[in-house]
Amino acid sequence: MSLIAKILPWLQVILSVLLVISILLQRSAAGVGGALGGGDSGGMHHTKRGFEKILFYITIVIAILFALSAFVAILI
Repeated sequence: MSLIAKILPWLQVILSVLLVISILLQRSAAGVGGALGGGDSGGMHHTKRGFEKILFYITIVIAILFALSAFVAILI
């Protein structure tokens, strides 16, 4: 258990940095106008393809791993 307690904080730091990077790399459909209440998407539907789809799934996996590591940290 002591090995896990030593490795877990570093694992959480690495996972959090990877999560932030993967979120920032994703394309924002709303853009800056959507953040300020506007937006000119026009009701168009956007389908994820290629690297964008892979990055989306990677983000989900990293988020799940980060949440699991947080629960393990609570239990230790």
